[in-house]
Amino acid sequence: MKSPRYLVAVPAALALALAGCGGSTGTTGGGSTATGSTDAGAPTDDSNCGDAEVFCIGLVTDTGKVDDKSFNQSAHEGALAAQAETNGFYKYVETQDPKDYAPNMAQFTNKKYDVVVTVGFLMTEATATAAAASPDTKFIGVDQFFDPEAVTAKNVTGILFPEDQAGYGAGYLAGLMTKTNKLGQVLGQEIPPVQKFAKGFEAGAKAANPEVTVSTVYHPAGDNAFNDPVWGAGEAKKMLAQKADIIFGAGGNTGNGALQEVAKASGAGESLFCIGVDTDQWDTVPAAQPCLITSAMKLITEGVTDTIITAKDGEFEGLTTMGAAGLAPYHDFEDKIPEDVKTKVADIVSQMEAGTLETGVTL
Repeated sequence: MKSPRYLVAVPAALALALAGCGGSTGTTGGGSTATGSTDAGAPTDDSNCGDAEVFCIGLVTDTGKVDDKSFNQSAHEGALAAQAETNGFYKYVETQDPKDYAPNMAQFTNKKYDVVVTVGFLMTEATATAAAASPDTKFIGVDQFFDPEAVTAKNVTGILFPEDQAGYGAGYLAGLMTKTNKLGQVLGQEIPPVQKFAKGFEAGAKAANPEVTVSTVYHPAGDNAFNDPVWGAGEAKKMLAQKADIIFGAGGNTGNGALQEVAKASGAGESLFCIGVDTDQWDTVPAAQPCLITSAMKLITEGVTDTIITAKDGEFEGLTTMGAAGLAPYHDFEDKIPEDVKTKVADIVSQMEAGTLETGVTL
């Protein structure tokens, strides 16, 4: 996978939905759920993962579901695509409690899986520990940075994304579109990837419109920080009452709750808009379509697929693999967004892609 850090304008063809992916529901136990591949010619179980000719991929979520219509789903789709390309075997485990990170990964290493994908910043330490203990398995940590002074294992890499750039582009669009000069952000837990989205969004909005104010709220830390749509909806409702006319929802199902609250509000799609995150949520959260003008995307699916293929073919390039980010298509709002706005946003995206525009975001 290529390493440069860049933002790309993403065509509609890149938008993937979980409904287009294979897989069958397997057994449930130990607070986890697993699913195996059913592709023709692929292994039907993981009893032979230790054999050289059998390629096995495991994925462990943080405390969230693979069908969250956002972050986890994108990684899941990437693993499924890699399974199809390699004609291998794939299983996932959904973590219910952080104390289960290690035993969930052990479900795969004990059966000699070739690759284990761990999804989420909060799994960084557990992933590094597991990689050190299982040198024959390659680990891919999504949204994870491994300090080269602390992690010396060669069987692990973290995929990072320029969330600040995706957020900046989305914020720039919002800054040009707002009529009230009031924007809102309903976010998951305050961790670096989410902070980068948020700070990028605010920086982009204020670059486009110095008069704008951005109201930002993070979900309190906890196991449901990215899976609390009721809280997300409630926070969005408060922001709408304060005259915010565009709300950015970034936080898995928590953010999805915010999007759907805007979508059902009076004026959705006319005077009120929303912006999704991680994947093109036009496809994954159709209930948000009445207000969804774009999504600030991390190309997680492509990043996971490419990195798994790299793992199969040889060694990782290093402890860090840099993925890409982009803005989703405008879909039904293509004709509602003024041409001069689309031109200005496209120019900003091009500048970030070329490296001539910095977001100014630091953590």
